[in-house]
Order: sequence, then C-alpha cells, then structure tokens
Amino acid sequence: MLNSSKIQSQLQNLSTDTPAQFGIMTPQHMVEHMTITMKLSSGRIKLPEFEPNEKQLMQKQALIYTDIEFPKGVRAPNSNGELPDLRFPDLETAKEKLVQSVQEYEEAFENNPKFRSIHPRFGYLTFDEWEKFHHKHFKHHFGQFGIW
Repeated sequence: MLNSSKIQSQLQNLSTDTPAQFGIMTPQHMVEHMTITMKLSSGRIKLPEFEPNEKQLMQKQALIYTDIEFPKGVRAPNSNGELPDLRFPDLETAKEKLVQSVQEYEEAFENNPKFRSIHPRFGYLTFDEWEKFHHKHFKHHFGQFGIW
C-alpha cells in the first residue's frame, strides 16, 4: 500500500530549485498534480461516470497489468499541454497537501475495501488497480525530479 510517511520522506529531497530530468512541470506543479490524482482515487474529487473506450481499456490493461513503465511525455487527461495555475501559495504547502491526500486515500480504502473511484482515463478502478497505478505514477513523477 502507498505509504504516506515514505512519500513525506521522499518529498524532503524536493525543493523549488530541483531540476526536472524531463517534462515541463516545476516541482510544485508535479506535487499538485499528484495531489489531484490522490484525491480522485480517494473519491474526494468526483468525476462523472463513463465507460472507457477500447483504446482506454487497452491503455489500462498495459499500464496496470504489465511491467510497462509510465511513458515519458504522456499528458494528463484533459491537459492542453500547458502548465495549470498553481493552487497553493508555495511548495511546502503543496507537499503537506499531498501527504494529507495520501492519508485520505489510505483511510478511504481501509474504511471500505470494496470502494471504487473513477480514473479520468480508465473509468472505475479498484484498490488493487489504484495501487498499481499509483506506484507507477509516483515512480514516474518522483523520478522526474530524482527523488524516487
């Protein structure tokens, strides 16, 4: 299971001037992006229900059920390729919000192991599917800044 204290420990190695090894995100953009994903998985941000199309189902199968790594350069669903406005006043606040969102995720599934929530590309995911997704997603983005 994702571990909020491990995430918090890794975040200690991230500062505003940590250079990205790829991509356009700043450290704070990456942390805020991860927070949104965690809130989606815990149901704190709700998306409308939808049925994934065949391409999305193939992407889900590949990313969640194989050893394939998260591809570099992939865009978040509904992204226009530009960085969104920052939501928090500074990186330290954003880090605190990410750790809090990981704790909310842990609690959501501890309290209801059969809970499912909607991923913006893959539709409903179970806890095991979210775990696989989050592991690869954190590895990808924390690796982007050398903190994985």
